[in-house]
Amino acid sequence: MALMEILEFPDPRLRTIAKAVETFDEALADLVRDMLETMYNEKGIGLAATQVDVHQQVLVMDTSDSREEARVYINPKIIEADGHQVYEEGCLSVPGIYANVERAESIRVEAQGVDGERFEATLDGLDAVCLQHEMDHLQGKLFVDYLSPLKRQMVRKKLEKARRQAVPAGGA
Repeated sequence: MALMEILEFPDPRLRTIAKAVETFDEALADLVRDMLETMYNEKGIGLAATQVDVHQQVLVMDTSDSREEARVYINPKIIEADGHQVYEEGCLSVPGIYANVERAESIRVEAQGVDGERFEATLDGLDAVCLQHEMDHLQGKLFVDYLSPLKRQMVRKKLEKARRQAVPAGGA
């Protein structure tokens, strides 16, 4: 297993629309393992392949307190959505930034597992928020897209300033 580099906003690769997975093989299983390791290492609850510069419809998530309930969704599609909820979201690709986003309260999703088997699941609360957030990544969308243009520009400037301050004197 290996840690993967997470792309950060405003990297244009985050806007790439992911392609459906057609081959369910050991390379896909390795990708899923690496994504899970990266997500856990970064203390995230979800990670889409787009965020690690792999443009396939793969996402992983674990919203459990134990951090031992990893779930994998390949080629996910929301087939039913109900209600509304507002949740303060953050993102590994937009570090240190949080904002309220309105999403469906309950969703039914159809997806495939790492073995290619199709399944359906009903999610609500944080699980529904997380899945919808990660599915947005697969469509080239970030949670900051739900913000006003002014707030989005403020986020961009804040992240650029943080990156400049992280670079040691003399460059790196």
